[in-house]
Amino acid sequence: MTNTVTEINTSTAVAESGAPEATITFADFGLDPQIQKAVSEQGYLTPTPIQAKAIPHVLEGRDLMGAAQTGTGKTAAFVLPIIQKILRHASKSSSPARHPIRALVLTPTRELAVQVAENAASYSKHTDLRAAVVYGGVDMKEQVAILRNGVEILIATPGRLLDHIGSKVANLSQVEILVLDEADRMLDMGFLPDLQRIIDLIPAQRQTLLFSATFSPEIKKLAQSYLRTPVTIEVARQNAAADTVKQVIHMVSSADKQRAIVNILESRTRQGLSRQCIIFTNSRLGCARLSRALERDGIKAGAIHGDKSQGERTLTLDAFKSGAIEALVATDVAARGLDIPDMPCVINHELPFSAEDFIHRIGRTGRAGSTGDAIALVDASEKRLLDDIEKLMKRKLDVRPLPEGNSAPNRAASTSRASSSHAAPAKISDPFFYMPYEAAATPKTSNPDGAAMPEVKKVGITPAKPAVGALLGGLKKK
Repeated sequence: MTNTVTEINTSTAVAESGAPEATITFADFGLDPQIQKAVSEQGYLTPTPIQAKAIPHVLEGRDLMGAAQTGTGKTAAFVLPIIQKILRHASKSSSPARHPIRALVLTPTRELAVQVAENAASYSKHTDLRAAVVYGGVDMKEQVAILRNGVEILIATPGRLLDHIGSKVANLSQVEILVLDEADRMLDMGFLPDLQRIIDLIPAQRQTLLFSATFSPEIKKLAQSYLRTPVTIEVARQNAAADTVKQVIHMVSSADKQRAIVNILESRTRQGLSRQCIIFTNSRLGCARLSRALERDGIKAGAIHGDKSQGERTLTLDAFKSGAIEALVATDVAARGLDIPDMPCVINHELPFSAEDFIHRIGRTGRAGSTGDAIALVDASEKRLLDDIEKLMKRKLDVRPLPEGNSAPNRAASTSRASSSHAAPAKISDPFFYMPYEAAATPKTSNPDGAAMPEVKKVGITPAKPAVGALLGGLKKK
């Protein structure tokens, strides 16, 4: 089957005019008053560029690939039109047969699944549609009971969904809309077998939507086998980080990275900046070790990785959001979908093996117009990984060498990229080597993407405390 792709790239318009869809409101999409009421209660009026471009095509029934920087409201770009399209199936009946699965959203991580489910529940709260989420790492009994009662919108991780299908409690025969969120990871070889099994159970006559911050040429080619005459929307330069993220590289030997992190956080404190940060590592063991080491150094730290139970991960995230934990040390389980409002800083303790994952990691900061710092500690052995990242981003990153001895950092040298910037790292001998980034001149007082969500009483959704963060985005009413 030959697919025709319609390309819509709004990066030029966005760059020239800032917000090309400023005159469009959510009311202009023709959404049902029940949906508009839920949107209005969140305080949103104007859609973000990805929402403005994607929602009309989804409402028309088109297959779609949507690429936009993280924190720009991709979730609402498919949640809102999905609710609108399946609203005709809403029923007050208590019979499970009247509530079959109509829309399926697949995500690569538990955290992202929960976050999407919160959005689905929030924006369908005034309708009779039911939303539920299923993921691994927790007991299946409660999920089984929810599915047996019937749901129209199901958000799931692939492995756990297959468990429920095998137990005959999930039936996909009436699915009309399939969404792959963080589609580049969903189409990764590790997910493909499970993904194919699920897709084989969904009617061929369906609408398929793919959303992500990054789409490599290989993923785009693979995605065509799941799409029919798709529209491709890119609202920003592909594989780019948000302009609100200030990036810097420090060449640091592996043995000195832990001390470098402590110095960075202490320096931020002296400058009146927040110490709160997410620190990314590549392995579960390294994640746990670094967290314990930072605790010994007086940093309030916690770890989140795949070996943690869902309950442990939830407790750690709650402690991080409340400020009880300053440094959240995480593997890439937290690189996608984790939305914490006004996250000030992300530190890469190690560069990821996939350049695309670097985009997602640093996308945890600088969300919805907020500013943020993205710092990477790079050992000389990681030069190839850094080269891959720069190639993907089509730019050279600012490499600031660490000073030797006890002299203060040389600002002129620190901001230039010397020809030896990828050379062996300098020894950290000055505890104040880190040159803090400037605080924003006008602190951000509100964050649309991180607005607190009202209490949600939907089947299968336990109200978060606090909510992980709404992904609707857009501009709040004055």
